[in-house]
Amino acid sequence: MTEPQTRAVLPPSADPVTADASPEQVAPSTPDTVDALAPAGPVVPRPTLLGVLRVQRKVVAAAVLLAVACFWVMGPLGKWEAATLTAVGIGLALVNHLASELWLGRLISSGAEPSRGSIAASAFTRLAVLAVVAVGIAALTWPAGVGLLLGLALFRLIALVMTGLPLLKELKKA
Repeated sequence: MTEPQTRAVLPPSADPVTADASPEQVAPSTPDTVDALAPAGPVVPRPTLLGVLRVQRKVVAAAVLLAVACFWVMGPLGKWEAATLTAVGIGLALVNHLASELWLGRLISSGAEPSRGSIAASAFTRLAVLAVVAVGIAALTWPAGVGLLLGLALFRLIALVMTGLPLLKELKKA
């Protein structure tokens, strides 16, 4: 049994043999591949960074509010460096969240079926880079650098709740 391949959808008037397309886009017109020219399922557009920002606008707004709250609470106490580093931690966590959403959207739009290993490797790589950057900055700016780690953890918790609640509501409906 052969694996399905992506096929170009041609207008009914077009001849698939003479159409101007690369060989991997057009199937030969044989009786057993005529059905393969039809789209296999809904076409999911490839997400862009602006599209992810638009979809995740509540999470971005929460990150901005948390960063402002850091300065609002810690600033009057004279802890400007800790407030800045906590806001940087929130920013790093937001970048991680948006990168994972963008990667997941591109994975879904590609139609590929990734293995658990490839998903784990991607997540591990992203989190390893984030951890090295965060711990490096925190170590260089210690003791105020603990605010960076606090910002990472705080945003992760809030983002988890914000993305998990809609899923729980959908599960409850079903």
